[in-house]
Amino acid sequence: MPHPPPHLDDLERYSPTIVEPGDFEQFWSDTLAGATARPVLVDVRPEPTDLPLLDCWNVTFAGFGGDPVRAWYTRPAGARGPLPAVVEYAGYGRGRGLPHERLTWPVAGYAHLLMDNRGQAGQYGAGDTPDPHGAPGGPWPVTWGILDPRDYHYRRLITDAVRAVEAVRALPGVDAGRVAVVGNSQGGGLALAVSGLVDDLAAVLTTAPFLCDMRRAVQLSDVPPYGEIAHYLAVHREAEEAVWRTLSYVDAVSLARRATAPAHFGVGLRDTVCPPRTGFAAYNQYGTASGRQVPPEREIHVYPFNGHEGGEALHVRRQLRWLGARLRPTE
Repeated sequence: MPHPPPHLDDLERYSPTIVEPGDFEQFWSDTLAGATARPVLVDVRPEPTDLPLLDCWNVTFAGFGGDPVRAWYTRPAGARGPLPAVVEYAGYGRGRGLPHERLTWPVAGYAHLLMDNRGQAGQYGAGDTPDPHGAPGGPWPVTWGILDPRDYHYRRLITDAVRAVEAVRALPGVDAGRVAVVGNSQGGGLALAVSGLVDDLAAVLTTAPFLCDMRRAVQLSDVPPYGEIAHYLAVHREAEEAVWRTLSYVDAVSLARRATAPAHFGVGLRDTVCPPRTGFAAYNQYGTASGRQVPPEREIHVYPFNGHEGGEALHVRRQLRWLGARLRPTE
């Protein structure tokens, strides 16, 4: 039976203690240092799209461990001058697809980089970035290498997401000082993770975010991806302590606490995939890391009768207007 939708006033007060490992910051500092030691752009070549109003390039950049990660770079055809950029992260089980599948941001006048998800493509969309790192764990991406944070798939995917920001800043025609990150579901979780690891973003847009308050999320959701973790633990009963430890290194609530950029959130109260309580955990603690007197600007839009689809086109319009007011593309 599905859980009844939580009351909004309860969600607005929900601020769980997410236990961070003692070496949390060192873990991410060391991880990113290993990636950023390499030049970020590997290959950039024009990609025909049959869309005369857009220019597109097939980009390969160096992600975690120097692994090649694919992305589409798209911008309005003939645009002059550096443009603000939007880096977009795809949902769980999706790849980057074809370059004409996601046109909202370039049509709105932004330079747009859509990152492929290493190893995940095939469930909902095509992709061509492998994840060559094997480690003990379950058969689903959310359980790959889950017994050790150093082996975990999301250590690699979050690192790729950080490197995607570096990649777009190195591409021609981008205003490196005006870069936003955006995503839904897993993509929203990646955007939140990046918000705490890149300290000079212009904006963060996240909808129905995955990776938040993960221990609680596994208790609340029976469907993938969280349900896959529960299924893994139902078989590997002795692994529970190791699993919670690994997840504590990638919980986007902990990373979002360190964010400094303005943020725009969206949740559906009937979401059984990424329960709204977990999204509010990130929203309520966004940018509240110790020592910061005033958290960054943030707002959240709630859709009481929607599930994981959230506000769909209505919410995208709100995103466009919100980001445009803060990051208006130049003519």
